[in-house]
Amino acid sequence: MTTLITGSIQPVSLPEPEQRLARRSQETLSHFLPGGVEPVTLRFADPRSGEQIEATVPAAAMRVLVEALGQMAAGRPVTLVPLHAELSTQQAAELMGVSRPYFVKLLEQGRIPFRRVGEQRRVRYQDLLLYLDEYERAAAAAASQMTMDAQDLGLYE
Repeated sequence: MTTLITGSIQPVSLPEPEQRLARRSQETLSHFLPGGVEPVTLRFADPRSGEQIEATVPAAAMRVLVEALGQMAAGRPVTLVPLHAELSTQQAAELMGVSRPYFVKLLEQGRIPFRRVGEQRRVRYQDLLLYLDEYERAAAAAASQMTMDAQDLGLYE
């Protein structure tokens, strides 16, 4: 089943004091990760009742949590999007940091697969990631070629 994300995709970032808390939490939780495939049981005190609550978290989910905490501790915003999610053109454009008209142009050029739902276009998040990966590889190859051309022309001294 495909999940359609409704609304805008909001990155979550932390103010400075909470970044330090995220760093400490990441360091504490990361001790459960090395090679771990077993679920981890966490215990919490309910802030309202003081009652102890347990939550058993799959190892893969712990890795995601620890990674998110590390990114947030470094001051980088985090967004969690399922790979199979379908995005509107506006959401996809926001994730890429481009205008919606430019993004629609990429779709119409066949650069990114999409499907129509009525008049709306929907893009799978996974397809967006594939496009971005290809774009980055092409940009790196172009930069490398420009460097080699400049060296051949004697522009580097």
